[in-house]
Amino acid sequence: MMESQSSSSDEEDDRQHLIEQNERRGLPHSPSKSPRHSSSAFQIDFPRLPNSRFTSVASFFNNKRYLFAVFLPLLLLLLLLYFTTDIRNLFHTTTPISNLLYDSSSLNRMRQSELHALYLLKQQQLGLFTLWNRTTLLPHNPLNFSVNPTNASSNLVDSLPLSSPALLEDLKSDLLRHISLNKQIQQVLLSSHRLGDPLDSLSSNTSTDPTLGAGFDGCRKVDRGPSSQRRTIDWNPKSNMYLFAMCVSGQMSNHLICLEKHMFFAAALNRALVIPSSKVDYEFHRVLDIDHINKCLGRKVVVTFEEFAASRKNRPRIDKFLCYFSSPQPCFMDDERVKKLKSLGVSLPKLESAWTDDVKNPKQRTIQDVLSKFSTDNDVIAIGDVFFADVEREWVTQPGGPIAHKCKTLIEPSRLILLTAQRFVQTFLGRDFIALHFRRHGFLKFCNAKQPSCFYPVPQAADCINRVVERANTPVIYLSTDAAESETGLLQSLLVLNGKTVPLVKRPGRSSAEKWDALLYRRGLEADSQVEAMLDKTICALSTAFIGSSGSTFTEDILRLRKDWGSASMCDEYLCHDEVPNFIAEDE
Repeated sequence: MMESQSSSSDEEDDRQHLIEQNERRGLPHSPSKSPRHSSSAFQIDFPRLPNSRFTSVASFFNNKRYLFAVFLPLLLLLLLLYFTTDIRNLFHTTTPISNLLYDSSSLNRMRQSELHALYLLKQQQLGLFTLWNRTTLLPHNPLNFSVNPTNASSNLVDSLPLSSPALLEDLKSDLLRHISLNKQIQQVLLSSHRLGDPLDSLSSNTSTDPTLGAGFDGCRKVDRGPSSQRRTIDWNPKSNMYLFAMCVSGQMSNHLICLEKHMFFAAALNRALVIPSSKVDYEFHRVLDIDHINKCLGRKVVVTFEEFAASRKNRPRIDKFLCYFSSPQPCFMDDERVKKLKSLGVSLPKLESAWTDDVKNPKQRTIQDVLSKFSTDNDVIAIGDVFFADVEREWVTQPGGPIAHKCKTLIEPSRLILLTAQRFVQTFLGRDFIALHFRRHGFLKFCNAKQPSCFYPVPQAADCINRVVERANTPVIYLSTDAAESETGLLQSLLVLNGKTVPLVKRPGRSSAEKWDALLYRRGLEADSQVEAMLDKTICALSTAFIGSSGSTFTEDILRLRKDWGSASMCDEYLCHDEVPNFIAEDE
């Protein structure tokens, strides 16, 4: 997760030519009749005129000496203009052709562009092969369906299998992605040959952009599917049976994922979940709607530490401590956490390992594995930090989560944060906007330790963002970042769509003239870093499209909210997800 949040593709089909070729046709000539007499091609004939004055003019032009006297000064004047005027300036371009042909830096740039274009063409080829294979899912001969000519398209879709409309939309989306990739290849090749505004204006032509056609949404919402198809487990806690949640690793986003997994364990073991005290962990009640969880299930499934302590007559204890992870240390517990628990009066038993499992290389487990190892008659148990636990992955990560409930999601921002996020969107962003989580602080070292790295130079990141902006066709970007102003300023200067800068919007500082954050201000929550982080997540979750940082749990929590709320779109992606950074620093 991002520590403290300081604030918080591309579908043009240009049928373009480098040079417009307009053939000019001359007027048709009718065949001339045979001339009565032949004339020299350079001879000027004048008809005989009765007026002697015009006859003298004709005699003047027939006299070669007079002609020479008139045209010689004219020729000298033209020569003088030629040598005193810089003809090149009359046809000046931003990049002279001679420079393109002979400048070594231009040649290197051209070569790099060509190599990049070849790489993108290879990616497009692989994508098109995948797209071709998917077409086998369509009916083999859809033309044999009975179609009403007056409404052919709708009848054809109605005649397809139930899954086909969604399949067709996916195919359209993939086609647009490849059209966009094709345009990117064009732009890469043009980048080293660019001669000025004519080519720029030609590149930005949007008259044939399929995303502008009626009835197609390039960033349509992802269908969650019917709730009846979810695989769920009922959460029916037995009386006075508790699972004591403990989350240690990372920061708030990690702890929220840890709590979500604890809920699954508690449901499987028929226990109520005890939310950690703010004296040991984060102040969850400030960022989460804990009552919302109980309302969604219609029963008491989650209790605060204070409620738990009161039910135990203020003598809270953990009867059995079964560690999910055995290494690098049992239950992933540290001495500081143990001291904090004991300071609350919590009595702790000896730590026991349920099995051998390592945080750095967790084993895949099933719900049967969990039941066989953690089922016990003890009233209160703890299993330690389960952030890294790999249990029923597809079940746990499905939209809405693994537990049966009547809401969209169980873990969501508090009502105050949700309303504040909505007011911010209404004030600054509007309905259509892209949200960008641009993680930078501490991310360079983290990403370069991965293969491949996920830390991109700002110009390359800007190119990736521009493609999503083009595809989503949105006027503004909400920026959630911990990056320095030097990076975000450069990023802003490079975000351009059709010649116009796309604004990056960050949450402004507190101002009494603005009322969008009044709900938090009145309750003294506006300066809480975790509240601000959750506010950033909520704004991002409400966006038309979302660009996240690969490897960040802050991004993963946003993706979970978007998936559960039904706001996830076909344009959601990790920043530059299909690229490798074009420059990677060496190791220390």
